[in-house]
Amino acid sequence: MLAFALRRFAWMVPTLVGITLVLFVAVHAVPGDPATVMAGVEAPGELAGRVDLQASAERFRRQHLLDQPLWRQYLHFLGPFSMAEDGHPWFGGSGAERWHGLLALDLGSEMHRPGVGVVGEIARRLRVTVPLALAAVLLSYLVAIPLGIWSSLRHGTAREGLVALVLFGLHSVPAFWAGLMLVLVFGAAGLGWLPSLGLHAPDAAELGPLARLLDTAAHCVLPLVTLTYGSLAYLSRQLRAGLLEVAQADFVRAALAKGLSRRQAVLRHALPNALLPVLTLFASVLPVLVGGSIVVETIFDLPGMGRYAYEGLQARDYNIVMATATFSALMTLLGLFLSDLSYALADPRIRQR
Repeated sequence: MLAFALRRFAWMVPTLVGITLVLFVAVHAVPGDPATVMAGVEAPGELAGRVDLQASAERFRRQHLLDQPLWRQYLHFLGPFSMAEDGHPWFGGSGAERWHGLLALDLGSEMHRPGVGVVGEIARRLRVTVPLALAAVLLSYLVAIPLGIWSSLRHGTAREGLVALVLFGLHSVPAFWAGLMLVLVFGAAGLGWLPSLGLHAPDAAELGPLARLLDTAAHCVLPLVTLTYGSLAYLSRQLRAGLLEVAQADFVRAALAKGLSRRQAVLRHALPNALLPVLTLFASVLPVLVGGSIVVETIFDLPGMGRYAYEGLQARDYNIVMATATFSALMTLLGLFLSDLSYALADPRIRQR
């Protein structure tokens, strides 16, 4: 098992490097100039006669290596050597700041807020995104697994058909529409049952510990529902399909022939095998949630990872975009790694591959 885990983990390193290269090329191929955004100029023609803005833009490009070849910019991002003017002497720098980049765990600061470190800001944003993501994943599986079992045991009944119709409807509803409807129905503009903006009430600092915890929990209800309903519907239908397929296997028929009820045969024999495909879906569910949902965090005004990526795109801040995209890619690789491990634990034959 250890050798299997090490092999899978070793493949993550070159894969992540390849992903960062593709991301870097894609980000720099998108139209837009961070220096122009910084100078507050919308059209290049407006620079005529504005020497101060042009000089400021040129200084900005030089400071962030935007005037350098793309290969040098990428090596600066990847690290561990800094390619800037004060970077490593091996690459023509002064040596004041020798280390930089992903391999040095230093992604620099935001382009438009030099005093704000990207890694530190991501860590701060993750304190919002990760608890919501983990709660959404846990809630999805806690509801999807019993619902999938119930649907398989009542396959072909009118109640199961109604549940299937509801789940298909939930899976097809866009997150932005569902979030807006939840805000309109349950927020201040509707029934007023739940807060719909931010993580805390304006007077949360004056509340006691328990009251503040309850206030935060109330603010998280609507975002959590919006993050959960789609994956819940998908996972439950996948588990139902897996159970119905495994139920036709010989070992399940043998269990029924020995006198076990259908419920006992499903829970004892079919469920462990039907859970294997659902475990692999963990790789696709977790990264999306941990990476943050731009739509959900924007609708509910949550300062999380998704909103941070959106703000970086709006500002054409390459440092923010590359950092958040690389983090999401890393979460995807970790999700695949964890699903491989769980699959190998459930089925020892996988360890031999």
